[in-house]
Amino acid sequence: MKNVFRAAAAAAVAALALTACGGGSSTDPSNVSPTGEIKPREISWLLSRPADGAVINIMKKIADDYAKDHPGFELNLITTPDRPSYIQKLETLAAANKLPELFDTDATPFAQQLAKQGKMVDAEKLLKSLDVYDDYRQGALDYQRFDDGSLYMIPFQFELEFIWYNKALLEKAGVAVPASLDDIPAMCTALRNAGITPIAIDGQDQWPLERYVAYQPFREAGPDFVQKLKKGEAKFADPAGQKTVTWLAELGKAKCFQEGFSAQGYSDAQNQFTSGQAAMYNIGTWELPSLATDKLNPDVRDDIDFFTLPTTEGSVTAANEFVSPSGIGMAVNAKTYDPLVSDFLKFALEKYPAEYAATGALSPTTDVETAIPANATPLYQKALDQADNLGSKQAMPWDTQLDPTANGRLQQELVLLVQGNITPEQFTSTMDNAIAQNAPKFFK
Repeated sequence: MKNVFRAAAAAAVAALALTACGGGSSTDPSNVSPTGEIKPREISWLLSRPADGAVINIMKKIADDYAKDHPGFELNLITTPDRPSYIQKLETLAAANKLPELFDTDATPFAQQLAKQGKMVDAEKLLKSLDVYDDYRQGALDYQRFDDGSLYMIPFQFELEFIWYNKALLEKAGVAVPASLDDIPAMCTALRNAGITPIAIDGQDQWPLERYVAYQPFREAGPDFVQKLKKGEAKFADPAGQKTVTWLAELGKAKCFQEGFSAQGYSDAQNQFTSGQAAMYNIGTWELPSLATDKLNPDVRDDIDFFTLPTTEGSVTAANEFVSPSGIGMAVNAKTYDPLVSDFLKFALEKYPAEYAATGALSPTTDVETAIPANATPLYQKALDQADNLGSKQAMPWDTQLDPTANGRLQQELVLLVQGNITPEQFTSTMDNAIAQNAPKFFK
């Protein structure tokens, strides 16, 4: 059989050194041949991504290519795209010490605990050892970092989130693109008075509404607010917290979201906007194929544009600083990390960026150019160009920052607040108490 590694001994030393950094065990002897080579075998990746999405399809192809020269190798993709179910599975496997070689996770408090327990390989050291670290966008890596700056996840995407809008509907209502976040409630009222749904939102999956709670504090106090909030060092009762609570209640009173939004899903929201029923839609560049190509409804195609997250008076963050996520990251299990995993990752991470950019998506690296689809509208390039003018601060999605219990409670309370079922005072009290009770379990 052909040697699995270009330099098996050197790879073994590097793998074991990185495993030591991650706190895991050494290479399983059953995976080592009598000559010291690591045997090709099946490795698994626990995923929380769309089963038919570009990331999975590309990695399947790369794994098949790798297996051609490494007979016996197979990448087993364990897919659970439903995020709540995935998180439960991840936590269960971690508790049983049965995590696979690779697994998806955001930079959550739970993931940080895994890293501290030595269950994850230091991704910064790993990427540097594979000589690919410098290829990555700094923003893509920073999105995956924990509060202390450590990096334990590898990004496979880089996205920008915009507020897409229908120019004709805004004109009909006599309103302009909001200059400030504070302009949006009045804008919603004007749109409602014109018989137009202001904002289409996927309420069923909860994270889209949770984006809105992050906006005012990011402008008012910067990215540090949520990092302090999740530890109980800041509160919703603080000025920045009260600003977002009051604003969200105003969005509810102005009926900014479609009727029955909490029971409507992703495709419902997208269809409302692309059919011309809703004036605005807050979503990322992963939806460029639906919003900036000839797939878009021709009746509204020429009316669609986008704006970035509005600032506010006295904003401490700039207009070119907003939500720019690199998606859920991939962690490497320190216990099972060995030269086979190392060699496959090197092979995959060298080939992945070009394959991903060829799909028309922004790569997490800067060494490849995104291929613009032949059926793209001018908005496609306009959206991609925003990646070249980003500030250094990111608005982090709060579902990746709060502890699981507090985050679940926040998602429930947000719906109640926006629907007018609870008062801002009730929301503030409930959430500050929930965070105070749970933060000590994750932040000591």
